[in-house]
Amino acid sequence: MADTSAPITLRTRKFITNRLLSRRQFILDVLHPTRANVSKSDLQEKLAVMYKTEKTRVVLFGFRTHFGGGRSTGFGLIYDDEASQKKFEPKYRLVRNGMEPKVDKPSRKLRHERKNRAKKVRGTKKIKAAEPPKKGK
Repeated sequence: MADTSAPITLRTRKFITNRLLSRRQFILDVLHPTRANVSKSDLQEKLAVMYKTEKTRVVLFGFRTHFGGGRSTGFGLIYDDEASQKKFEPKYRLVRNGMEPKVDKPSRKLRHERKNRAKKVRGTKKIKAAEPPKKGK
């Protein structure tokens, strides 16, 4: 089992201050020679300390571990404030960071089946047709 307290090195490349989206964006290289990988929450904490910001303002995604291990590369964003983060971040990444509630909806197949059943009838019967057929005797 790999040691979770093993040292890791963070390097940022292509660092840009994007004033239009009120954020800083960069490519993050993580060197972790004695570990299999590093969790995004650990990286968020370390970057928040490095760039003197809150952990929730740091958004990390798109990480790929290099062949042979020991190095990972991904993309990072640090927003200036919560309002701009909620305005510009995609909803799925806000859900991932715990800033938006996850919307539970029926599976894609169920939605399509319901739509197709409703197409077969007209008028007020559409509501009844949308419900799944009862499994009878």
